[in-house]
Amino acid sequence: TISPEREERQQHRYRYRPILNQKRGKSKRRKTLTNPAFQNPPPPANSLFSPSEISPPEIHPTDSNGNSSIRRSDSMAKPDTSPVLSPTSSRSVTQTVNGSHRFVIQGYSLAKGMGVGKHIASDNFTVGGYQWAIYFYPDGKNPEDNSAYVSVFIALASEGTDVRALFELTLVDQSEKGKHKVHSHFDRSLESGPYTLKYRGSMWGYKRFFRRAMLETSDYLKNDCLKINCTVGVVVSAVDCSRLHSIQVPESDIGAHFGTLLETMEGSDVTFNVAGEKFEAHKLVLAARSPLFRSKFFDCAEDSEEIVITDLEPDVFKAILHFIYRDTLTEDVGNTASSSSSLSSISESLTAKLLAAADRYGLDRLRLMCESHLCKDISVASVARILALADSHHATELKAVCLKFAAENLAD
Repeated sequence: TISPEREERQQHRYRYRPILNQKRGKSKRRKTLTNPAFQNPPPPANSLFSPSEISPPEIHPTDSNGNSSIRRSDSMAKPDTSPVLSPTSSRSVTQTVNGSHRFVIQGYSLAKGMGVGKHIASDNFTVGGYQWAIYFYPDGKNPEDNSAYVSVFIALASEGTDVRALFELTLVDQSEKGKHKVHSHFDRSLESGPYTLKYRGSMWGYKRFFRRAMLETSDYLKNDCLKINCTVGVVVSAVDCSRLHSIQVPESDIGAHFGTLLETMEGSDVTFNVAGEKFEAHKLVLAARSPLFRSKFFDCAEDSEEIVITDLEPDVFKAILHFIYRDTLTEDVGNTASSSSSLSSISESLTAKLLAAADRYGLDRLRLMCESHLCKDISVASVARILALADSHHATELKAVCLKFAAENLAD
């Protein structure tokens, strides 16, 4: 016979036996975990992986604190999604910016005796963003030499700090034998590198450039004139940060396209009659390039379809149209400029006539191009004629070259 208290204890015991067995590790569920069929359960129906592709977690040994780490196998590692940047490059380029200047010293005998340490200075010239000047000392720069040598220096004539440069001084042999006296940094390696000028007024040169007694009996002195050529190479550094790959952009071909427009005469709206020869053109193009044409077409409201030109020859007007559309000179201009030999041919050449037309029609670039061609024909015999031509047509650059040439060759 079981007492009611004992029966109640047994029922309570049977009711909580599964829980107790789980805590003691004796539950049947514990045994099912060892069944191989349940180690890799099948994936859900909508899974993208097969059972063989799913790896169980790897159980790693515990550390000194009793903690264990679990990591997924490599097949489930996330891919690296960081962006891949394009490679870049940079390059430091150190080079020289070179420029030259010729210094003509006319009247050398009159410059002697001006005193030791006193110099004759050239005009300032620009190289590498700095102003430079040549100093010539007829009686020398060093008092200890007793005026036995002439001195020549190159001076920094503008503000600057630690300007690094290479120099070359050349005393020109005027006998045309080519035996020039040259002092140069450019044709040899410098152990200490380029020369450094600390501040404005710093100089590089030679106190004993040439013995004066030998100079006065040499071919370097002719007609009481000395000629000194100076070359300055300013050292500059730049960093090119371009990428490894670049795209080259061709030169502008707008002139070729406008030239085709002139040749085909497509869309032309004005005709010029020059000594009976007809030229078709476009008012907008002419007005954009020449203030005279712009005034004729728009300010004066001239609506004539044919305009008669009486102050130009056909070949000159053709060269003007060629420049307006193509921004270049015709081949005839270059050929006539280089073949002009006599005085009459210079003033009657196509280049001279085109210079006058460029001045009349306000084509400043064309006028400067003509000046450049005529400058090549300057000589002792032609300088006066070219000077008069430059003065008549506001060719200031050509006029300045003529005056300078005349001053340097006044004796001739």
